[in-house]
Amino acid sequence: MTEPFPRRLRRKSRALALPLAVLSVAAMLHAPAAAQQRFDARGGDYIAAVVNQELVTAGEVQRRVEGALAEARRRGARLPPEAELRRQVLDALIDERVIITNARESGLRVEEAEIDRAVQNIAAQNQISMEVLRQRLAAEGMDYARFRATLRDQIMIERMREREVYRRIQISDEEVDKILDEERARINAAAETNLAQILVTVPERADEATVAARRERVMAALARVRGGEAFDAVAREVSEDGNRARGGEIGLLPAARLPDVFIEATRLLRPGEVTAQPLRSGAGFHILKVVERKEIPLGEATETRARHVLLRTSPQLSAEVASRRLADYRRQIETGARSFEDIARQYSEDGSAASGGELGWAGPGVMVPEFEAAMNALPVGGLSAPVVSRFGVHLIQVLERRKVVLDVKQLREQARNALREQRFEQVYLDWTKELRSRAYIEFREPPQ
Repeated sequence: MTEPFPRRLRRKSRALALPLAVLSVAAMLHAPAAAQQRFDARGGDYIAAVVNQELVTAGEVQRRVEGALAEARRRGARLPPEAELRRQVLDALIDERVIITNARESGLRVEEAEIDRAVQNIAAQNQISMEVLRQRLAAEGMDYARFRATLRDQIMIERMREREVYRRIQISDEEVDKILDEERARINAAAETNLAQILVTVPERADEATVAARRERVMAALARVRGGEAFDAVAREVSEDGNRARGGEIGLLPAARLPDVFIEATRLLRPGEVTAQPLRSGAGFHILKVVERKEIPLGEATETRARHVLLRTSPQLSAEVASRRLADYRRQIETGARSFEDIARQYSEDGSAASGGELGWAGPGVMVPEFEAAMNALPVGGLSAPVVSRFGVHLIQVLERRKVVLDVKQLREQARNALREQRFEQVYLDWTKELRSRAYIEFREPPQ
């Protein structure tokens, strides 16, 4: 398979676990400008729910609903009827408040620098300046302070979920063994093998003398093969099946299309090897040779070779200015005015500058998440928009990709992670239900 555990164990979208709870902030930038005006026209804001010491306002619910509708239209996605959507949004906002309250009580904090990076990333991903971002937020009726507060909450919620939910998921070695065994069985059934055979038929209800004569014929053929004669030549002369003209070759077939007795007899044979003894089946006696095996590795990972230009942010160089510089470098590279290597050597503030920004081969999890996500989204040869990370702002180019086979330790860790992700949704739902059971929640009706 191309990627280990690609479909059976891949995590479902966490949006299922927390419907619309943490809408992409980018969706706020696509929400209709009239959304807040329409809400105000219906009579102003009011408290929709009280959660511990936190409030959920009808205005928040309305903004989330409008944002979800705008995002759905942009993506061509379907949403439930608006009344049900509004109920889901309110429920999700209550979950958020419950988690945030719990996070604060546990001492979890989000530093201002983290929020700065998140804001800068949103601007860079939308390929707009900080000034334009502020203007768009203002046009949507969201002041910058509230935008940062929303980001702070999102970061805190995600961090709390990762910490608390994963802590509750325990995966045993036996469970890892079981899922790997299942995966091996699935792969073995899909792997293709090309067998060649010499078949000496035995008629139905043959007497002992006939069976003995047939056995003697097949043993003579096996002796010739063991003596050094080419298998295909002996098959053309002796074999009594339809493949004799092809030297007995059956052709590449998955295990599911081969007789079980053939699979078992050749399971340990390498290409070029022949069964030690003839096999008996309902058709007669068979000598089998493994011509070719198309093995499918149990696990593969994609490695990427990339290079980058890094500008480190500082009081003297903001992320916005760094992004503009990198955007200019990108234009120079795309027009052929300068090469990536020259720009990296002259401007990059990373240790890779001397080698033209080359980072070598990197597998999943090696780079910081922001960098890896941008790198993985690029085709080979592609240049990224400026990408903000904890190290600064990057311009990334992908040079090559390759598949590598995972070793046993990597396979086991990947299986463990896949099982953990598979269980995340239910454990998350149980955790939020537990938090809600301990929280004070009061729903408020709209004022008359």
